[in-house]
Amino acid sequence: MSDGPDSGAPPGACSSYHFRVIRRAIEVIDRAAAPLSLDALAQELSMSPAHFQRLFSQWVGVSPKRYQQYLMLEHARDLLRRNFTTLDTVAELGLSGAGRLHDMFLRWEAMSPGEFSRRGEGLDIRYGYFPSPFGEVVATGTDRGLCGLGFTADWGRARALDDLVARWPRARFTEQPDALEGWVSAAFGDPAQPGKTRLHLIGAPFQIKVWEALLAIPPGHVTTYSEIARAIGSPRAVRAVGTAVGRNPVSVLIPCHRVLRRSGALGGYHWGVAFKRALLARESARRDAATPPGQPCRDPGPGSA
Repeated sequence: MSDGPDSGAPPGACSSYHFRVIRRAIEVIDRAAAPLSLDALAQELSMSPAHFQRLFSQWVGVSPKRYQQYLMLEHARDLLRRNFTTLDTVAELGLSGAGRLHDMFLRWEAMSPGEFSRRGEGLDIRYGYFPSPFGEVVATGTDRGLCGLGFTADWGRARALDDLVARWPRARFTEQPDALEGWVSAAFGDPAQPGKTRLHLIGAPFQIKVWEALLAIPPGHVTTYSEIARAIGSPRAVRAVGTAVGRNPVSVLIPCHRVLRRSGALGGYHWGVAFKRALLARESARRDAATPPGQPCRDPGPGSA
């Protein structure tokens, strides 16, 4: 039985290997007709129970047994009952804004409507590939901040990059990871880079309004498409809000995975519904476990849990 390539890694280490293990565990849990024991899960993953329990708990913050409860489909509906975010209240309390979000973890600015209409013409965008707690990511950015973030695990590098490039077809793209490394590192919780993540949102004015509303949703909480539509002053534009959420180019950091249908159904997710469910379950688990700030494996996104 193999415990994986980093079985000797320090207890707090975050790695793409960890996420691959968790992803495989989620797939096994999803296929099972009933909750699985620790021994059964470890056997399916060809790991010792002790090592699997330790690695899983480091990444998620709770035991595999507890996490299975968060992965249940009913959990989304429970989130709506217990942790629904009213965006009007967030705005009234001053918790969202272009200059200050979640204790200065993330700052953003938007492209002007005129710049957007040129579809990136005259814009220099750098890109690179980076490890993250969620597997390898492809990141794009201008000199003003990150403008794209996608995942390569299922799509592959070429397709994930093409998905981002197609959004700004007239821009000049250059592979230059060094220009983005600090922002990406800070985004995923590097304690040496506090408050240094910047976003440059490139989208139509309506999309920007929707993405700004998404930035107001705290980790471990959810909202609905209709609530976002109401919060941005367009209560009848639920379908258009859904389209704008789906066009979010900066996954995880602009947390479109925290938006559910009014029924409690997960809805879609650009990078896959299974990924959305895993993100929600992990954020909920870590919030409920009250993980102290500064732990090595912090939740990505605007703020940490």
